[in-house]
Amino acid sequence: MTKYDEAIRILNERFGKDTLISVATIDDNRPAVRIVDGYYEEGAFYTVTYALSGKMQQIKVNPNVAICGEWFTARGIGENLGHICSSENTDIAARLRTAFAEWYNNGHVNESDPNTVILRIRLTDGVLFSHGTRYDVDFVNRKA
Repeated sequence: MTKYDEAIRILNERFGKDTLISVATIDDNRPAVRIVDGYYEEGAFYTVTYALSGKMQQIKVNPNVAICGEWFTARGIGENLGHICSSENTDIAARLRTAFAEWYNNGHVNESDPNTVILRIRLTDGVLFSHGTRYDVDFVNRKA
């Protein structure tokens, strides 16, 4: 197993479920950070959010974001994938509903609102620590 493959295995184990992560955006040349429920899959983090939220408005202006959680920091590109119920989102929406099942239907998510959207953060690079090993992960070129 390559060092990159090992890093991806750790990321899947650590974040392939509902996990709190910090997401940092740029707001008029100033950093803004918040904690969201995130789910990792194939080089990206996903969350369900509101299209009119501050973070989504900031990402619309500048899609460069940073994330942090559980001994992992990374940079990436934030993308609004659109309404959670759109046909293009059927597969990922099903996985998010499962990952976030503990809280998803308790009033925080209104799928009938077209502003309830999926945010995908496509990771570009990051640093992961696990059991004394540092992994400098290049998601674009798939190497560590």
